[in-house]
Amino acid sequence: MTLEDYLAQDAVLYPHKIAVVCGGEHVTYEQLWQRVVDRVAELQQIAKSQKPKAKSQIICLRATPTIDYLVDYFAIHRAGCVVAPLEKDMPEATFKEVERQLCQHTVPEGSADILYTTGTTGQSKGVIISHRTIVADAENLIAGQGFSHDTVFVINGPLNHIGSLSKIWPVILQGATMIIVDGMKDLDAFFAAFQLSIVNCQLSIINSHCNATLSKSESSIFNVQSSIKYATFLVPASIRILIQFSADRLAALADRIEFIETGAAAISQADMEALCRLLPNSRLYNTYASTETGIISTYNYNDGRCMAGCLGHCMPHSELFITPEGLIACKGDTLMTGYVGDPERTASILRDGILYTADIGIIDDEGMLHLKGREDDVINVGGFKVAPTEVENAAMSFPNIKDCICIAVDHPITGKALKLLVAMTDGTTLHKRTLALHLKERLESYKIPLLYEQVDTIRRTFNGKLDRKYYK
Repeated sequence: MTLEDYLAQDAVLYPHKIAVVCGGEHVTYEQLWQRVVDRVAELQQIAKSQKPKAKSQIICLRATPTIDYLVDYFAIHRAGCVVAPLEKDMPEATFKEVERQLCQHTVPEGSADILYTTGTTGQSKGVIISHRTIVADAENLIAGQGFSHDTVFVINGPLNHIGSLSKIWPVILQGATMIIVDGMKDLDAFFAAFQLSIVNCQLSIINSHCNATLSKSESSIFNVQSSIKYATFLVPASIRILIQFSADRLAALADRIEFIETGAAAISQADMEALCRLLPNSRLYNTYASTETGIISTYNYNDGRCMAGCLGHCMPHSELFITPEGLIACKGDTLMTGYVGDPERTASILRDGILYTADIGIIDDEGMLHLKGREDDVINVGGFKVAPTEVENAAMSFPNIKDCICIAVDHPITGKALKLLVAMTDGTTLHKRTLALHLKERLESYKIPLLYEQVDTIRRTFNGKLDRKYYK
């Protein structure tokens, strides 16, 4: 079955269940599927009026946080074409150029999406994802994190990248509900998503602080609402924002949030521990995934141990091992098909059903994966190799540090030295010697930066990754 087969099934099994909520609009599964069917008919009519094209026609689509985007996404698949979701704010000239380039390529039978990587470690690449991969990723998340029919998942990230796009998939497979929020710039809108009462075709906002004034019927809806378990995906940068500026509001949702997944970048030990304190009964997952590998493994760090860098056990459709060079290699149905129009680059990392990453990792005695950084990011200091993520993780536990990045600078003796750029919370000043002593208690001597500089902000990509290219 494809993702759209599951959607059609949901429309029969759960016709009146709310499938998607977005802004002031919501649709049931029956309504969503009918809109998809109607859109497929429109696409087929358009295709008849055009010149014949390749069987796996690629259609570029702006990934707007709307129900219309979802309808187009599903309908393009159902019409037998391939979706290339692009950033919603991409300049029109760039959008047209991507369209032009993709028209020159064909993709294998069974292809579903072309997802562009963020390009933080090099030029952005178009990754081909198959229908089989989409379902395998969805089943991995269901098995690894407990997506269920009753899950209400709040999606707040860009829908052209695997982090948030992939959460649509298990929601559809389970006939669950998703709420789409336009990013994290409006924290009120984000928190309001967790106040929605969803009971079949009913949708209302309940103020839990005013329950005593509710009518009997409203109280009934509230009681159902109180039992709803929400979930969401947050990049580490968003988690840090919530901890710093909205800790009380997040803690107030402790009984409603069933689980939160994080990924796309490393989360610091300090933020992991803070989130565990705020949400003591929630499952908090750190996941190993990428556009190329798909969703591989996950770890609930709210297990009493809160192990930084741990990414848990493989999920059902995935396998991994560590190469002799210490790098992570993955197998299974979640792997990409390849890079569009670039067989040489594809062959450089995908061989005989194994995808070789540039991620440094180890597998512990329990069989769980631990990420140690990226091979490309390792800094050689006088013959010692330092993963900057380890330095950054230690620094983030220092009081009043808002963000930081460890970079390499030239040194006359060692060739390279470590420099830590630090953004402090408003109104505070970095005390360099105190920070150095703090790091000395947590790191080997060769990992302690030689230089420190306070800056206003640290450059990150739109999905929360440190923009290391900018600092090179």
